[in-house]
Amino acid sequence: MLRLLVKDSEMSTADGVGSLRSLGPEQHLSAHDYVVNDHGAWATAMNNLGIVPMGLGRQQLVSDSICIQGFDPGLGLLAPINPMMAGISLVPGPPGPPGPPIIKEIIHCQSCTLFPQNPNLPPPSTRERPPGCKTVFVGGLPENASEEIIREVFDPCGDIIAIRKSKKNFCHIRFSEEFMVDKSLYLSGYRMRIGSSTDKKDSGRMHVDFAQARDDLYEWECQQRLLAREERHRRKIHEDFFRPPSPPPIMHFSDHEAGLLAERLKDDHKFSEATAVLFTWIDRGEVNRRSANHFYSMIQSANSHVRRLMSEKAQHEEEMELAKETFKNSLLAILTQFEQITAVFTAASRQKAWDHFTKAQRKNIDIWRKQCEELQNANSEEIMGIRREEEMEMSDDDSDESPCKKICREDNGVCGQSGASLREENDSLRWQLDAYRNEVELLRKEQGKACHPDDPEHSLNTHTHLLQQSMHNMHQQLLSLQDQLRSKEVELEQARDEHRYLEGEVLALRDKMLTNGDVVVVQGTNGETPEKVVNGCVTTLYRSRDRRSEAAMRGALTSEREALLLGIISTFLHVHPFGANIDYLWSYIQRLDTTVSAAELESLMGRLPSVFRQELSGVGATLEKRWKFCGFQSLASM
Repeated sequence: MLRLLVKDSEMSTADGVGSLRSLGPEQHLSAHDYVVNDHGAWATAMNNLGIVPMGLGRQQLVSDSICIQGFDPGLGLLAPINPMMAGISLVPGPPGPPGPPIIKEIIHCQSCTLFPQNPNLPPPSTRERPPGCKTVFVGGLPENASEEIIREVFDPCGDIIAIRKSKKNFCHIRFSEEFMVDKSLYLSGYRMRIGSSTDKKDSGRMHVDFAQARDDLYEWECQQRLLAREERHRRKIHEDFFRPPSPPPIMHFSDHEAGLLAERLKDDHKFSEATAVLFTWIDRGEVNRRSANHFYSMIQSANSHVRRLMSEKAQHEEEMELAKETFKNSLLAILTQFEQITAVFTAASRQKAWDHFTKAQRKNIDIWRKQCEELQNANSEEIMGIRREEEMEMSDDDSDESPCKKICREDNGVCGQSGASLREENDSLRWQLDAYRNEVELLRKEQGKACHPDDPEHSLNTHTHLLQQSMHNMHQQLLSLQDQLRSKEVELEQARDEHRYLEGEVLALRDKMLTNGDVVVVQGTNGETPEKVVNGCVTTLYRSRDRRSEAAMRGALTSEREALLLGIISTFLHVHPFGANIDYLWSYIQRLDTTVSAAELESLMGRLPSVFRQELSGVGATLEKRWKFCGFQSLASM
């Protein structure tokens, strides 16, 4: 039965096709419409092929939702190209949300019929789209498919430039635009059937995919270069629009321009521009014998602004000092208020007020007090830093004085400072001694009173004994310091006498220089080295005045340790013919004996004037005292 039904259907189909061939063009179209509208016949044919019918109405090949936006199939024109559109740029657009599957329908052509694949099957796969792709690969064609049939199938997708057909049932189709490739991919998966034949050579399942072609890549690269050129041109126009205007060119030198420039140099507001022009003219070599007077007058005008600049600098410095003073006064006012707040917290922390606060209130007051103290300390450190900077500035100003005055002041200052420090130490020890005495008296009074049962009497006696012993030690130290103070006062008097004597000698030398000439040679007293006086300033090496003040301390060596130190110092200074300062010498000897001090070394060398000599070297800030070894010269002179 089934075979009979199939034969009947084939015979009816063949009869229908034969009748279509025997009709004319108009009759053929009407008959074709009749055949298409005959649902029963087409349903029978599709059932014979194993395909479920999806609809038989005539429709557009590809719906507008699948095509690229802006394409009008009636006009065949594209909307303005956007580089970010899929098919135009190398980067494809972001994938949209997965929607319902597209329902494909049967497509009828004059020479063939295209049947869609089963919608339950997965869609055909495609390779990665090459940049600028306009060529598609079509595989699975029937063996009897000709180039005309392929063109008829793919003509609705767009303008076809070329079709390259192979003998192995595939071909390559190149379109004129990229969006046409997207339309042709819609036909992937369709089964092509040529005519109504059921032969295997007349049917095949098409597979449409992107193809890689050199022509497409070349055209895409050209398009990208064109877009890059346009972008560079647009960026250059944008940069030129926002670029600041170029400075005007500097005019060439002439007498007229020189006169105008001289007037501009006198104006404070145009001085900078005028000096730039003047510098350019001089750098170009415009100065010659004829124009030298013009340039001299302009340089003189430029030099006249120096006084103005210095006055402006002084004014700015005054403003800065005023600002510093205002800032310091403000900080002092803030610090005063901090002290007042701290005093409030201190008063609140006393026992008579502290007991009335709750535990939470005490905690808050304690936290506030600590925060206030931290802020007060920070402000105090800032004010101390400002004061240190002011002291450093004052010391820098003092260092600019003449070396002769500085030497005299240093010589007097050493003794004065040592005496002042000894007086301060003596006063502090006296105060400590008075405090110990008061404490001892207080303990004695308490001892006579009734003691608490928990305080043993022997602890009080022990404490009293310790205080008496410490008081005795302090008294001994006070006596020794008083002896040192008296000796230092004697040395100070000797230094003052020597200073007065030297001042008189300097005045005598100045008078002698004024009477005899600019340069004189003065014979030192007591056979000392002659000194040369130039313009009232002594330039020879000064002998140490400290050594003269310590003449009473000179004498023979008192111990073997001093003899050892003498040998080490002599060896060290012998390899330093230009001398060394006391700090350098002390740092060297301290590696051998850590107990030695710089004052001890200086005292030892001062007691031996025939072996060691102290000299002053350098000028200004580099002035320093150096010790030299002179034992060989002294031995030769003896």
